[in-house]
Amino acid sequence: MRRTTGWRATGPTQLRRAPIERRDLRPDDIAVRVDYCGVCHSDLHALRDYDQHTDAPLVPGHEFTGVVTAAGPDVTSFSIGGSVAVGNIVDSCGACAMCAAGQENFCHSFPTLTYGGTDRQDGSTTLGGFSREYVVRNTFAYPLPAGLDPAAAAPLLCAGVTVWEPLRSHRVGPGTRVAVAGLGGLGHLAVKMAVALGATTTVISRTLDKRDDARRLGAHDLVDSTDPQQMAAARDTFDLVIDTISAPHDLAPYLNLVAMDGTLSLLGYLGPVTVETTDLLVGRKKLSSAGSGGRRSTAEMLQFCADNGVTADIEVLPSAQVGTALDRLRRNDVRYRFVLDMSDLD
Repeated sequence: MRRTTGWRATGPTQLRRAPIERRDLRPDDIAVRVDYCGVCHSDLHALRDYDQHTDAPLVPGHEFTGVVTAAGPDVTSFSIGGSVAVGNIVDSCGACAMCAAGQENFCHSFPTLTYGGTDRQDGSTTLGGFSREYVVRNTFAYPLPAGLDPAAAAPLLCAGVTVWEPLRSHRVGPGTRVAVAGLGGLGHLAVKMAVALGATTTVISRTLDKRDDARRLGAHDLVDSTDPQQMAAARDTFDLVIDTISAPHDLAPYLNLVAMDGTLSLLGYLGPVTVETTDLLVGRKKLSSAGSGGRRSTAEMLQFCADNGVTADIEVLPSAQVGTALDRLRRNDVRYRFVLDMSDLD
């Protein structure tokens, strides 16, 4: 086994620095020195639900960049010293219809998650990127394109590809009208990508002090979701509304914004929702969702971001301040993504 150091959960709000073990490299594995790892709301949820009395350890972190330090004998697509990125999926069955379609994120037998998953070969629990080294099957790692800052690129591997998938599946481009509801970790990247794709892009927010931020990110307008007149004026306007709001909320006001034959894509809140059929019927509107991305779309997204200068707006903290990052994230005190610098684990 390989030994490294990481931040291991000791309870629903605590992490401690601890030695952790990685598997010895299989023929198709690479070892990655983790340099930067994003902090995601999913990490908060995993910690909240963690039972410290279980035998399975929890090391969060599923959007990271780093450098290849070793490779198995069957690896031909990576070289030692190459920059690499890893997201929230590290394996899949490779045989089901979804995997065959390049949508490993929808694998019928469920993809192996970067942490809290079950390794498909030895049954061990996967441990995440809040650590100095990660061992991963090479086909689920991605060369980091030149020109992308490795710290600001880390959140692209989760938040970025999550918003990229609906933008591409709905063929967003010049002439498309896109609205982004919620301007946080997901939302700010949705705005940047929609603008880079050529769409007329509007932010829907109840926080008016984000108007300047919305314009800085490239948005053409901001609609106050608490103002009935502004919401009424925007009715039936948008071909695609990307809803990144993480809390439970009424979908009807956002469906009202969708144009005829348009789509409301739910990305932020993935719990139970209630929809009036008539809100879909009037205008032949569609309700969809998306989560993460397959290998093909992740690689495409990274190259698009490199070509168009799209990265996350981040605040970098040393990994020893992971508790501070998580606490501030709980309070939504970040614009727009925390990234941990893992070099202090050396």
